[in-house]
Parts: sequence; structure tokens; C-alpha cells
Amino acid sequence: NSRGTTSLLKDSISFTEVSASGLFEGHDLLRRGFTSVKNELLPSHPLELTEKNFQLNQDKTNFTTLRNIQGIHAPLKLQMEFRAVKQVQRLPFLHSSNIAMDILRGNDECIGFEDILNDPSQSEVMGEPHMMMEHKLGLL
Repeated sequence: NSRGTTSLLKDSISFTEVSASGLFEGHDLLRRGFTSVKNELLPSHPLELTEKNFQLNQDKTNFTTLRNIQGIHAPLKLQMEFRAVKQVQRLPFLHSSNIAMDILRGNDECIGFEDILNDPSQSEVMGEPHMMMEHKLGLL
């Protein structure tokens, strides 16, 4: 029974152990660059942590202000809308602009760094579309 064997094999071996970036694969220099202990311990610039958490801090400030002005219902409603917008995404191999999230935050009319040079954290993902979709659905 080949179907039963594959399900047993799928349950006994995790996907990360056999994948290219799993336990048996070395560090990929072309994709990740050279490793440095200093880079893992300390940020490269004092403002790096502040910039990474800017949107989170901005949202907290906006929610606090909204709560003080309109009451508890306003930030709760906005947080529910944020969650609903985050759930809607494109396929894993396509870039998503998240225009609905920009509209909710009021960034739809602002031109920023990511609009011109693109955000490095949202770089294009190259790969086999069928494999990436099966991995996201947990079929692999």
C-alpha cells in the first residue's frame, strides 16, 4: 500500500529535516551571505531597532489616541479590520502590495522608500509555484 507508506513517512520525518535549508544542509552563502556573530548579537546601527518597530509603535499610539477620543470600540473595530485584511493574501509565489492595509493605516497617499526601491523584506520569491503552494497547504 503505497498511500499508507507515504503518510507514515510524512508523519515520521519533518519537512525541515529533508529540505535544502534543513539540518543536513550547510549555510547558503549566495542567499544569506557570510555569517558573523557580531551581527547576530548587536544591531548594525542604534536606530535599527527603532526603525524595525516603528509601525508597531505608531499603531499603539494611534490606538491609544483613538481610545481616549472615541472609546474602546473604535480601536477594537480597527484591529478587527487589520486582522481581516492580513488574512487576505495572494499565492505564496506572488508579491502582494497589501493596498487595503495601506488604506486602513492612511499610507495610500504617501510615497515612501518601499514605493520606489521596494522593501528588501518583501523581495520576490522565485520557485516552483506548485511546490510552494503544496508546502503552504501542508501537502508536502
